[in-house]
Amino acid sequence: MPMSNQFMQRLTKVMEKTVDTFGTPFHIYDELGIIETGNQLNNAFSTLDGFKEYFAVKALPNPSIMKILKKIGFGFDCSSIPEILLSRQIGCKKEDVMFTSNNTSSIQFETALKNEGCILNLDDISLISKLTETPDLICFRYNPGPRRKGNKIIGNPVESKYGISHDQIIHAYEQSLKLGVQKFGIHTMLASNELNYEYMVETARMLLDIAEQISNKLSITFEFINIGGGLGIPYTPDAKPFDLNAMAQEIIALFSQFKDRTGWVPRLYMESGRYITGPHGCLVTSVINHKNIYRKYVGVNASMSALMRPGMYEAYHHIHIHKKEKANHFERVDVVGALCENIDKFAIQRELPDTNVGDLLVIHDTGAHGHSMGFNYNGHLRPKELLLKADSSVELIRRAENTDDYFATLAFEPKILRPD
Repeated sequence: MPMSNQFMQRLTKVMEKTVDTFGTPFHIYDELGIIETGNQLNNAFSTLDGFKEYFAVKALPNPSIMKILKKIGFGFDCSSIPEILLSRQIGCKKEDVMFTSNNTSSIQFETALKNEGCILNLDDISLISKLTETPDLICFRYNPGPRRKGNKIIGNPVESKYGISHDQIIHAYEQSLKLGVQKFGIHTMLASNELNYEYMVETARMLLDIAEQISNKLSITFEFINIGGGLGIPYTPDAKPFDLNAMAQEIIALFSQFKDRTGWVPRLYMESGRYITGPHGCLVTSVINHKNIYRKYVGVNASMSALMRPGMYEAYHHIHIHKKEKANHFERVDVVGALCENIDKFAIQRELPDTNVGDLLVIHDTGAHGHSMGFNYNGHLRPKELLLKADSSVELIRRAENTDDYFATLAFEPKILRPD
């Protein structure tokens, strides 16, 4: 089952008191599970000097979670001004923040470079001329085009809006040298939720090869290669988990071979998000209605505004019903919210135990791209976020949105442009 037994057991023990205290719906995250997975990643690459994970903030942009990850040595991959500010608010320094933007504006560069600054990961060769100042280190996002295949979520690299093409990449570093940049990195991101570890090994091999080619051409060395994120999690009960140790062993071997061949070696960076927090979160929601027409529907008090992956990607999220894990009678149902959209469904024709109004549905694997992908269409408001701490206490780490939040952007000073 996607949700770990440890998380399920810990949550089950406090479920009723948590619901009584905070009400439903809510996302809740498991501190112990997040720390354990983070440490597993660090330990897998512990023999590579300078290895660092830059957690993808877009997966779970909550400062309480980010503080947990910072304590185990993670940095943060940011794609917007608010994500940079979140990272700085928890005490991150320049080397802790990777700014990987695309279609970047001048004001984003100004924010990224001022104060502490950050590591700039440029997505387009034209952005070099738009920098508000020259950093001492620049990284470029590489798009290999037809040389590699993507997967369903990221898509075909040739059709991707991300990155610098193969025929531009050397020129990008040449231009940077002319500006006086002295340190360099290279990055790519080709897959998302990938369960085949060999894909990530080939990505590391590809970046090491292109780094060596650029080094030979321009007489530069690289501070790091960043193989991106994309490590998958087993959303379905029959899916095999990602083989982290096998990936690490093969990538470490590639780095050793690279050093033997060149006499130098870059550091390895990654930017996993889903893999770190995804399995360690769930959405808890209450049954409020039943409807029986052409299908049977179980209506809950959360909607896809709290978890849009099933509607957007037709993604599977496992569901169990609290205290009915060993039920004998099941029925085929759609689990739906109240949004005025027919894709507002958490499960379609799923075999679930019979439910009663008030039952608690636990929707698994919402610890990444759950709350963060929420929205306010139809006036629906995003739910609260809770943290199940190591001592089994439960802490509110984000309150639920309310109608004042929804109307906040309508409170402004009148401003009118009139024709002459």
